[in-house]
Formats: sequence, structure tokens, C-alpha cells
Amino acid sequence: MEVKILEETKKKVIIELDNQTIAGLVERELWNDEHVRISGLKAKHPLIGKPTLVVETDGKEDAKKAVKEAIARSKKDLEKFKKAFK
Repeated sequence: MEVKILEETKKKVIIELDNQTIAGLVERELWNDEHVRISGLKAKHPLIGKPTLVVETDGKEDAKKAVKEAIARSKKDLEKFKKAFK
């Protein structure tokens, strides 16, 4: 999977991914973080464009750290889901 950071500051990160599903999963999980003020996706076209994830925090948490933690929480949720089918 290709991941490209287009912009990064302490409060904001913009990331281009090549997977709409993963981008959507992380984008939704970010809303569970109390320090995240903006979490959204934009894409030129859902089938052919690369999605861009935009994350902005209140400054009390680093935006890149918020993304990493959202990925970790998503991974835990997916493991629980996987175990349900064993």
C-alpha cells in the first residue's frame, strides 16, 4: 500500500493513500479521538482517484500520532471481528 504525506504540521496532516477502504476505516475511527477536530476524506472519483485523508487536531495531540493511534484501534477492532468467525 502506498502512503504519501502531502502536508504535516503538529495540528494537521494530509495523507494520500491508494486504498479507499483503509482510508475510510481510519477516517471514521479518528472521530473517536477527543482531540480530533477535523477528519475527512476527499477524492476526485471514488473508483479511479486516490483518497486524501485530512486530519486536524486541537493542538493538544499531534495529528500524526492521532492517525497512528486510530490505526491501532482499528486493528484491534478488526481482530475482534476476525475472532467472531472462528
